[in-house]
Amino acid sequence: MRICVFLSAAELDERYTRPAREFANLLGKGGHTLVWGGSDVGLMKVVADGVQQAGGRLLGVSVDFLAAKAREGADEMVIAKDLAERKRLLLEKADAVVVMVGGTGTLDEATEILELKKHGHTDKPVVLLNTAGFYDGLKQQFRRMEDEGFLPRPLTDLVFFAEEPVGALAYLEESHGVE
Repeated sequence: MRICVFLSAAELDERYTRPAREFANLLGKGGHTLVWGGSDVGLMKVVADGVQQAGGRLLGVSVDFLAAKAREGADEMVIAKDLAERKRLLLEKADAVVVMVGGTGTLDEATEILELKKHGHTDKPVVLLNTAGFYDGLKQQFRRMEDEGFLPRPLTDLVFFAEEPVGALAYLEESHGVE
């Protein structure tokens, strides 16, 4: 399975890097391909390193203005002309999506895939990995949106909230029919 991971390129502490490494190890050992933003810095590097070390494949989609930070040695690297094309290519090349900790770029990518799902333009499974309670506030906001009628589909149809990496990958494999 090709799993797109939206996450930060920032240097983060162990409470975020440990679960990222754990997820990457599970992904690589499962023979999956990481589809990611292609950067070789911060949490993006942590995950790419882990996947590659565990035997998985790397498919990066960088963008022109970040091409200098693109990872050398990925199995495949695509350079998009802008962020909009990058998002489109990331989603196009993936079978599923995991949203890890990140900033506004990660949030932008996450809400775009959820909007596409909401309108029936994709049925790819989406997991929000709520490491160290990072997305507790967002989870609460999504539930409020659902409760107050802002979502035309049940929240559970749009996104699965996982507290641990093993639960995230198990959900994706089950959704994708992987034994």
